[in-house]
Amino acid sequence: MTTSVSTPSTAPDLSLTAVAVGILHDAQHRILVARRPASSHQGGKWEFPGGKIQPGESVPDALERELREELGIHVRASRPLLRVVHHYPDKSVRLDVWRVLDYQGEAHGREGQPLQWVTLRELSQLDLPDADRPIVRALALPPLYVISDVSRCGTPEFLGRLERVLRAGARLVQLREPTLAAAEYRRLARTVVNIAGRHGAKVLLNADPSWVEECGADGVHLGSHRLMTLEQRPLVSKYLVAASCHDEAELRQAAKIGADFSVLSPVRVTRSHPDAAPLGWPEFARLRMASDIPVYALGGLSADDLEEARLAGAAGLAMIRGVWEADSIEETVKKLCA
Repeated sequence: MTTSVSTPSTAPDLSLTAVAVGILHDAQHRILVARRPASSHQGGKWEFPGGKIQPGESVPDALERELREELGIHVRASRPLLRVVHHYPDKSVRLDVWRVLDYQGEAHGREGQPLQWVTLRELSQLDLPDADRPIVRALALPPLYVISDVSRCGTPEFLGRLERVLRAGARLVQLREPTLAAAEYRRLARTVVNIAGRHGAKVLLNADPSWVEECGADGVHLGSHRLMTLEQRPLVSKYLVAASCHDEAELRQAAKIGADFSVLSPVRVTRSHPDAAPLGWPEFARLRMASDIPVYALGGLSADDLEEARLAGAAGLAMIRGVWEADSIEETVKKLCA
């Protein structure tokens, strides 16, 4: 029996082939992949290890069984990463993807399948099944999504603090400045993109998606209102698309248009929205498990909440005050990005 850190789904959708997928890391932070047999569906391609969930079997139990049979290891602890539903012309699959946090034994191809440990960069260059592509993007997401707040301290001070945040390890920033005029926002966006680029960080604009290319940004963050008006993904796949969500309907819409990840809030009471009913971690976990894309937790959180967020299946924390008002910006960011 796997020791899991989240309540698993136990009732697969019988219209899909339900599969438990394990993400294993080695000491060098490389990821394990295996080659599918040439005679199988998607044969010859590299994939993450795992296998079919049997009727009545929980995801962690299926993961433990499959990885024991395939790799000769015993999974001691795991937690959910994301769920992927993909429709091939001849088959539909639902992948319940879990990170393997601890295991016993040395992984080897017990069924004769070739294995290799690869970096994220190498992983993105492998011939993978289409259903596995969203997993690669999820693995590239950092544990901290920093949301700007220029009004807190003014532009010059904000840009100085941004440099500190990026030097400490933050790699994903949302430029959310609803009070700025369009021209002023675009000027600030170009400056923020230039600063972030020096640190290898990505910037998403909480603005009109058409501004992304103009400002040299890496993608767009959709507010919930804009999200619900869209019929399709607003940007091509080379850009990131994220969305703000507050309930199950908005999470479904984010997945429907092909967003890469969402932010779900508020987990706790916040000063900016004191009348909004907080979700709490149990409801966050329930909504997260129903989502087909990675979800960040937002709302009244601090760096001390990262582990609880992960237990609830979050990709990480999205933070505003928790970063910009921290006693030590550097220590807070380093703790979250370690």
